[in-house]
This record gives sequence, C-alpha cells and structure tokens, in this order.
Amino acid sequence: MTSAPFDIFLVATPGLEIPMAEEAREAGFSGVQVIDGGVAFQGHWSDVWRANLVLRGPTRILARLAAFRAVHLAQLDKRARKLDWAGFLRADMPVHVEASCKRSRIYHAGAAAQRVARAISDTIGAPISDDAGLRVMVRIEDDLVTISVDTTGPSLHKRGFKEAVSKAPMRETMAAMFLRQCGFSGDEPLLDPMCGSGTFAIEAAEIALGLPPGRERGFAFEQLPDFDPAAWASLRAPAPPRATSFLFHGSDRDPGAIRMAEDNARRASVDAVTRFQTCSIEDLTPPEGRPGLVIVNPPYGARIGSKGPLIGLHRTLGNVLKARFQGWRVGIVTADRQLAQATGLVFEPVLPSVLHGGIRVALYRTSPL
Repeated sequence: MTSAPFDIFLVATPGLEIPMAEEAREAGFSGVQVIDGGVAFQGHWSDVWRANLVLRGPTRILARLAAFRAVHLAQLDKRARKLDWAGFLRADMPVHVEASCKRSRIYHAGAAAQRVARAISDTIGAPISDDAGLRVMVRIEDDLVTISVDTTGPSLHKRGFKEAVSKAPMRETMAAMFLRQCGFSGDEPLLDPMCGSGTFAIEAAEIALGLPPGRERGFAFEQLPDFDPAAWASLRAPAPPRATSFLFHGSDRDPGAIRMAEDNARRASVDAVTRFQTCSIEDLTPPEGRPGLVIVNPPYGARIGSKGPLIGLHRTLGNVLKARFQGWRVGIVTADRQLAQATGLVFEPVLPSVLHGGIRVALYRTSPL
C-alpha cells in the first residue's frame, strides 16, 4: 500500500463546509482545513476508506493524485504521461475522465479531458468509457492542473437503503449537517412534523445508534490498486449499535409519506427507535418524555403567488410549537425569511445559506421555547 500521505478532499454542499470540518475533526482526521468547495486533510488510503464509511456530511471524497502547471494542451499531455498511473489505477478497470477549466490558458475542458484520458490509456492500457464507475477528475484553475480520483462513486447522500422518496426530498448529507448545526448529537428525542420520506428522523436515529452512514453501499475505491479487501472488511465489520433511550419521530399529513418513511427506516435497521404517524400540524403534540429538537423542512413555494397559504401554514406551525412544545428547540429549513418570520419564533443569528436543489435555503434555529 502507498506509504506516503496524500491530499484527501471532502466535497461539501456549498455553505456546509464548517460543520463538515467539525465532523471530520471529531472523527479523528488530523490537519483538517476548510478550503474552497470543501475540506482537505492529508492521509492514506485507509483514511479514504474510513472517511467514506463514517462521515455523514461530504457529498464525495477525492484523492488528490497530482498537481502541476500547464499553459497549453501539449504541456498537459506531456506532464500527464509522466504520472504513475499504474500506482493510481488498475489496467483492467474502465475509467471516465472529466475536466473543468477556470481562468486558465487551457480553456477547452473537453480537449483537456481527452488528453488525460489518452495519457492513461497509452501508459497503462486502462479502457476509457463514459459509463465507467471510476472517475478521474481534472481541474485546471489559474493554469494549475489538479488531478484527482473520485473514491466514492454515487454521491454519499445515497446511503444504500432509501428506495422510497417524497417530492423535493432533503439529501441525507444536508440533513446530517443541519442536525449538527442544531446541536443534535443523538442524546435527545427528535420530531420532524413534515417528515416526507423520513430523512431527518432516520439520520437522527443512525447518529444515536452510532451506525456508519456508508455501511450498506459500495464505493469506487474498491476498484483501485491499493484496495485491501481484508482490511476493508475489518474496518466495516458492524459494531453493536449504541444503546439509546430516545425515540426519533416523524409525522406528515400524507399517509403515503408515512408508509415510505416506515419502509426506509426498516431498511436502515432503525425501525426500533423511530416512530412515524399521519398527523396534521394543527393536531401536533409533543411525544412523551423530555424535550428535544423539532426540525422541519416545510414547503417554501418557488412560484410567485404561492406564498399566501404558506404563510398561514408557517403561522400555524409557530403557534402550535409555542403553545405545546415548551423546552424544545426548533430548526426550520426554508428559502424564504418571510416564511420563517411568519412562525413568530425568535431565531438565533442565521447561518450561511446552502444550495438545495438549485434554491438557496437557510437554517433558522431557536433556543429552547
């Protein structure tokens, strides 16, 4: 296995770099730094495997293989051919090369990708395919070429067990970081009163039980030459779930959403500590036991003219929470400050906005009500 450490880059949902860095530090990765687009630290392949397995926040994890300057395609071609591709890639595994160019004299991304792809196929004979599950990513910015391999494959929000999703679902990676920003660490109950397919409640249950988010899926790094199946099997061997005395609740007025959430929780093996029920906001009551966190991603209507009913919904939500949920903290994810304010809740300073499905949303948090 390669002994020298290399740069490992955790790709963030824009706006969630800071909580993601906190998570990486808590997980024991050292030298963690927030940089443009994500979080970086140095490590070895075992760190790459563990990061993919245990971190809830990144969308994908890149291994940085090389960096050099190039100002024209011939120079890119020459330097790409000098790289130790046999140390990075297997000759029998198809690979797809993607490139991006920014503020550089090499400005044609397609041509840049083609040159690197040809360098790979000419030096080690690996097949080049648009359908390959393994991606080499070429980034050219200010004439600096950075070459990485995507060690993840399908985005890390795809935990491997959610088959049923509702409309405009919250990605698991985002949900986990919003929970972190609300101070949730698994030691309190949780309720999502508009739970859809159950993402917040399921993530919360996994956090409480200590279940690694990547436990049920495969990764692109399994196709790389330094992959050690025995070491990986040992790393991902399931540990007994942590004990928890709390339950993680979701409710929704749509019975179909509740069925989806229950199915997803069962596939994730958290059905013993999750509870879902069909319930309107007006009928919402707190679960038995101590207060915890209410977190919700209500509809925030992107269309002009659709805000009136939504203001009424948010006002009702706020009134119910203030009347019945004394001692609970609240987190509301919305794209519209006016909708958040319609709840009548008093919010802490707003965190940086986050891009969610092409819309900028923000997390509004309260102290205990």
